[in-house]
Amino acid sequence: MFSDARTELHDFTATRFPGGQLRDDQDIFNSGYVNSLFAMELVMFIEQRLDSRIPNDELRLDNFRTVEAMLALVDRLTARTEVA
Repeated sequence: MFSDARTELHDFTATRFPGGQLRDDQDIFNSGYVNSLFAMELVMFIEQRLDSRIPNDELRLDNFRTVEAMLALVDRLTARTEVA
């Protein structure tokens, strides 16, 4: 996992959500504050931090729905990179 991914994800999302920090299990798509542009920003943020592309099979809403889901995605992608 990249350096302190949880903190970085919280910092990235905090500026977009009224009322401050998200809980790790909070569904950002049900919050009403997320649009398709923000979803793409999340993808780009994670790709830049990993210095790697997210494969098409991982581009599913469920992988970006919560901070926990994004951390799990980062773990999977990091493991793939380490094995390759």
